Amino acid sequence: MERLGTVAIIGVGLIGGSIGMALRSKGLVGRVVGIGRDASRLEEAKDLGAIDAYETELSKGVADAEVAVVCTPVTRIVEDILDAAQFGPHSILVTDAGSTKARIVEGVERDPRGRAGFVGAHPIAGSERQGAAFARSDLFEGRSCVLTPTALTPLDRLERARRFWSGLGCRLYEVDPLGHDERLALTSHLPHAVAAALAASVPVELLPFAAGAYRDGTRVAAADATLWAGIFLENRKPVLDALDDFQANLAEFRAALEAGDPSGLVAWWDAARPGAAKRTEDSGTNV
Repeated sequence: MERLGTVAIIGVGLIGGSIGMALRSKGLVGRVVGIGRDASRLEEAKDLGAIDAYETELSKGVADAEVAVVCTPVTRIVEDILDAAQFGPHSILVTDAGSTKARIVEGVERDPRGRAGFVGAHPIAGSERQGAAFARSDLFEGRSCVLTPTALTPLDRLERARRFWSGLGCRLYEVDPLGHDERLALTSHLPHAVAAALAASVPVELLPFAAGAYRDGTRVAAADATLWAGIFLENRKPVLDALDDFQANLAEFRAALEAGDPSGLVAWWDAARPGAAKRTEDSGTNV
């Protein structure tokens, strides 16, 4: 990736902060400007080395940006993308890090200025931890990043987005926005819901008896509830479909257990093993 002059990051939390750190550590940018509502948090991000400067007014922060990356909650992303496209230079590339895509891309593409500069993206590299304090310059190394171009996506912006995200160390995949949401409903959104359900099913007083399986199965339930409520609602239909599949699998387990059927239980468990083995090989992508 060619060295960029200025990159604006809108929302400097774990993902935004890690983007800034990666760009700076790799020498891929002259200046990283963080944009947010809380000056004290932006100052912290600057002290941590995630950004070089910051603005609390988006219009000022993107004024000279070659690239703007929107890392705000999914319920705000469309508004922030359109503002970045409006107030940034006409040549700006606007991309994002949202974990849902269909509604976001549809909303942006209704606006001529918005769609002229936008390429939807989702770096699958998050954590249950929030904030720039947990950002890392190597967060994206070897991680998947899904780009979601459509027939309206400008080819020059798509090529720039490919260079940008691959420059951070990502492995790139390209699917349509709905295809992204259907995949992520199964691989990310459903697991977060299941983690929360499992955590809610075990009384706190029993936690001294919990071992690795409980820890591994509930880790992401510590993530921000408001953030995840927004994601679930943004991707409601694909998540409901994923829940149907999950409940059908649980029903098979329950039927075999109620029948006292050991061969049925073994078959049910063995059906999951290929996916479990593949997850072990590809461990690390968790949002």
